[in-house]
This record gives sequence, structure tokens and C-alpha cells, in this order.
Amino acid sequence: MSGEPRPGLHSERTRLAWVRTAVTMAGSGIAAAGISVRQDLPVLAVPFAAAALAGAVLLLRTGIRHRRLERALRQGSLVDGRRDARIAWAGALAVAAAALIMVLTMAL
Repeated sequence: MSGEPRPGLHSERTRLAWVRTAVTMAGSGIAAAGISVRQDLPVLAVPFAAAALAGAVLLLRTGIRHRRLERALRQGSLVDGRRDARIAWAGALAVAAAALIMVLTMAL
């Protein structure tokens, strides 16, 4: 074994982090949408479902992003990850807003 780090391992860790984020967002969104419907707050199911959709889109894009990153590493170029970051932010903001509204509604 040589002392040099393998160039692909950090991209693999990044890919796995995106997979965890996407699965968590999708699963949490589905669960929260179900809870909001059972609590007779069907309007809140929409932003939770949007978060679940954002997680599903991120999960589907993970393979594409990983291949682009591997290619960029071999070529020594940069990868633009802003689109995926925006999708993740939109899903997180949808969850945060809907959760806040749900807590405030159930507290009253």
C-alpha cells in the first residue's frame, strides 16, 4: 500500500452523504405528510410532499452528480453543484415551514 490517498474516496463519501440526505428528506417528508393528514391538516401535506419529492429528485440525481464529479476529478476541472444545493434547500425550507405551522396549529 502506498502512502498516497486514493483520489476517488472523497467523492465516494460525498456521494454517500448526498444519498443519506436524499433518503432522509424523502422518508421524513412522506412520514410528515401522513401525520399531517391523520391530524386533519391536509393542507400541510403539500409542503411535506414537496420535501419528499425534492429528496426523490436528489436521490435520482446522485448517480449523475457522482459520474460528473469523477470525470471532473480525472480532468482537473470544477463541478457546479448549485442546482442540487438549491433542491436540497427548497426541500429543507418546505419541511421547516410546514413543521413550524404544524406545531403552532397543534399548540392552539
